[in-house]
Amino acid sequence: MSHEIYRNPLNTRYASREMSAIWSAQKKHSTWRRLWVALAESQQELGLHITDVQLDEMRSTVDDIDFDAAARFERELRHDVMAHVHAWGDQCPAARKDIHLGATSCYVTDNAELIQIRESLLLTRRRIVQVIDQLAEFAILYRDLPCLGFTHMQPAQPTTVGKRATLWCWDLILDLEEIEHRLSTLRFRGVKGTTGTQATFLSLFNGNHTKVEQLDRMVTKKMGFDSRHAVTGQTYSRKVDSHVLQTLNGIGQSCHKAGSDIRLLQHRKEVEEPFGKKQIGSSAMAYKRNPMRSERMCGLARFAISMQAGADATTATQWMERSLDDSAIRRLTLPQGFLAVDACLILYRSIADGMVVYPHVIAQHLDAELPFMATEEILMAGVRAGGDRQTLHERIRVHSQEAADIVKQHGKPNDLISRLKQDTSFAGVDLDSTLDASLYIGRAPEQVDAFIAEQVDPLRTRLADDLSSDAEEVKV
Repeated sequence: MSHEIYRNPLNTRYASREMSAIWSAQKKHSTWRRLWVALAESQQELGLHITDVQLDEMRSTVDDIDFDAAARFERELRHDVMAHVHAWGDQCPAARKDIHLGATSCYVTDNAELIQIRESLLLTRRRIVQVIDQLAEFAILYRDLPCLGFTHMQPAQPTTVGKRATLWCWDLILDLEEIEHRLSTLRFRGVKGTTGTQATFLSLFNGNHTKVEQLDRMVTKKMGFDSRHAVTGQTYSRKVDSHVLQTLNGIGQSCHKAGSDIRLLQHRKEVEEPFGKKQIGSSAMAYKRNPMRSERMCGLARFAISMQAGADATTATQWMERSLDDSAIRRLTLPQGFLAVDACLILYRSIADGMVVYPHVIAQHLDAELPFMATEEILMAGVRAGGDRQTLHERIRVHSQEAADIVKQHGKPNDLISRLKQDTSFAGVDLDSTLDASLYIGRAPEQVDAFIAEQVDPLRTRLADDLSSDAEEVKV
């Protein structure tokens, strides 16, 4: 590997070899050749003079690509598809004259990309299902561990550690629904010709419209698709790319949200992402245990989110039947969008697999705020003991303000309960019993149980194959 040229860190540092392979030159160009074989086979079956010798020659060299020869042709021809037609023609002299017969470049480029998108969505689905599974395990483990809730990043009514994890998990389930929708509606471009009119194929079949239609259907089936675009220009509608990248954008949002939450919680020392025995948090501050994986996930998620704008603009600016300003940007956004999300989900699973929870710190933080949150229960208990609701409310308000001042102005512990104990208005109230955190978490544990049973378990059954593979290792 040369260290004198830039290499994409999505390949070298972050994403899996499996996702990188889907978008590799080998995969791309061998798929082109499989598309050319499917076209030639179908043309033969429909009566064109394509010989078995030609087909055998093509089939035997599908994966044997001379990339150096193709590069030489491209420097001369300034056309990547024709460069590979010529390079393959040199390997298949008998088939040379009929390779790419009747087709336009987008027959191989667009259809191959749709195949790559489909395979990438399937891999992304596997990754996301594995994260959902791990988060669900974490949620069950901590289903009833009370913790401080936050709204506006200010202390709010308690929840549980497990319930919070279901919020992260639910976002991913919504993303999974989008992935499955994209997979179910992904169509093959098909055999549509130069501007989508199929004029050249109509000429090849001497005006036989039925055979042209059959050709389109046959190649679609051979390449593993159930449906094809009803109409196209030279390309399939670039709205498809926008929709796909919108799905990746959504996954990026979910990863970023969870990563940010985990970073904030690690700042509070309530949870901690996995940390290697020899891992260094800082080159200067040896004590540091930084949330490196969550930070990286957030950074890659932001990159994945950014791909959407390019796809939207490309869709909006395609002229008439097509313009080539889509080519360069799509070579960047489609592979890199998938690679970035792949890396995010690998990181996410590694975090979910090894996240550490610190119950004593969580309890300490909760106890510091719980007296304020218990005031409504204290008020009701006082009324049940025979007190006047309005009088008790005023006493609680005064004591709460004074206790808050002690905390904020002097940095001392919350002494609200001791203040109330000294107030005869609350003589009939068991104030200590109101500080049981489990009184304030509502149905959080039961919600976790229901969420797993109703949302996660059916996914585990339906997508069991996606759960069967081992976790991908984080590279660095």
